[in-house]
Amino acid sequence: MTKIVNHWIGGKTAEGASGTFGPVTDPATGAVTTKVAFASVEEVDAAVAAAKEAYLTWGQSSLAQRTSILFKFRALLDANRDAIAELITAEHGKVHSDALGEVARGLEIVDLACGITVQLKGELSTQVASRVDVSSIRQPLGVVAGITPFNFPAMVPMWMFPIAVACGNTFVLKPSEKDPSASIKIAELLAEAGLPDGVFNVVHGDKVAVDRLLEHPDVKAVSFVGSTPIARYIHTTASANGKRVQALGGAKNHMLVLPDADLDAAADAAVSAAYGSAGERCMAISAVVAVGAIGDELVEKIRERAEKIKIGPGDDPTSEMGPLITAVHRDKVASYVKGAADEGCEVVLDGTGYTVDGHEDGHWIGISLLDKVPTSAKAYRDEIFGPVLCVLRAETYEEGLALINASPFGNGTAIFTRDGGAARRFQLEVEAGMVGVNVPIPVPVGYHSFGGWKDSLFGDHHIYGNDGTHFYTRGKVVTTRWPDPADAPTGVDLGFPRNH
Repeated sequence: MTKIVNHWIGGKTAEGASGTFGPVTDPATGAVTTKVAFASVEEVDAAVAAAKEAYLTWGQSSLAQRTSILFKFRALLDANRDAIAELITAEHGKVHSDALGEVARGLEIVDLACGITVQLKGELSTQVASRVDVSSIRQPLGVVAGITPFNFPAMVPMWMFPIAVACGNTFVLKPSEKDPSASIKIAELLAEAGLPDGVFNVVHGDKVAVDRLLEHPDVKAVSFVGSTPIARYIHTTASANGKRVQALGGAKNHMLVLPDADLDAAADAAVSAAYGSAGERCMAISAVVAVGAIGDELVEKIRERAEKIKIGPGDDPTSEMGPLITAVHRDKVASYVKGAADEGCEVVLDGTGYTVDGHEDGHWIGISLLDKVPTSAKAYRDEIFGPVLCVLRAETYEEGLALINASPFGNGTAIFTRDGGAARRFQLEVEAGMVGVNVPIPVPVGYHSFGGWKDSLFGDHHIYGNDGTHFYTRGKVVTTRWPDPADAPTGVDLGFPRNH
């Protein structure tokens, strides 16, 4: 019997009423295992209405109440790590260890939200004028929404809602329709932790649900993670409807390898960063820039390591890389490799046509490695979002830096070198929002913020960290003057001596 994933509205399951459902497949087998309800405009409105009603009390709740619930949620989330990871593997396809890592990174932001009291402290200046004080405070926005991608169905929502609800907002999540089950499990755990009905809601669906959230007058802010074209659309549409927006887009992350680098360490890093989670992550390294004469040796070291990666079902503990999310996406990724030679690339490894015995209908693709890639090649220009690594050559540091900075994306980047001065120059000169020095995937810890530059971010705020707190609150400044109690009106005695 096919499983059905419904919405979560007002603290309970809400069966889909639109009559429209989407298929959810097991990427390892290609079989449709689940149907997910797609929300109508009316169902989105019901979720927003539930959130708006809940905000009347949640927005006035104490910090102690909010953080107490989040502490309970954190304990439940920790206890259910494996269960959530299994849902992710079943619908996304990533191996269990990757899925567990995703939950762990989400927990990091829950930790931050549990200590939100420090971030929400205001400021006070006394005696700015005679008997005049000025204070600054931060207040919640109201109903906020999150629209999240398929590649991290647990982590990315947890980059958003813990901070949002800790700040006093209520939340409507529209997760990816490709792997929706993790979001419902999270909703159930929040309810078990004691979160009041309506504070956290989930609606599944497609463009109908997204557009309604972007235009709904009661939604005050929208957070998004996904591709650059959709991020641009989200930002433009939501902003036109008067909403605060943070929209994180795509990437083409470069790793610059200088001639003095430890090439074994660089090769290890390139393989894990390019092929981990089958390359389906916005912080994957998809382009290595080899500087000087090290290119051939580095490519050979990457090839040796890449060929040893075991590809198989995510629930097989021996698998190091799983399938891609859909057959359509698999075929699109393969097209970049099949056309690479015609565009001047040297195809070192071709992973197209790869299958797994006993799972021939799964969405499989093997490891691909392209060398001497020209910047004009589609495999370099586009965000592939799959296990394809491009290697480019540069004669000097300056040439490599210019190549990276010419990219329209500016999400993450890395440099591998033993020279501290070179690393320092790179971190100051490179045009990207997140930089790794001998670290291939520089995703910031929870108390720093995540976000890129250029076409990788639309909006002013990065996600989580201090930027997350600022995004989900708005500032207010209060100027106060009180008369001296000694000047109380005649007949009112407050026990103070009269000044005259």
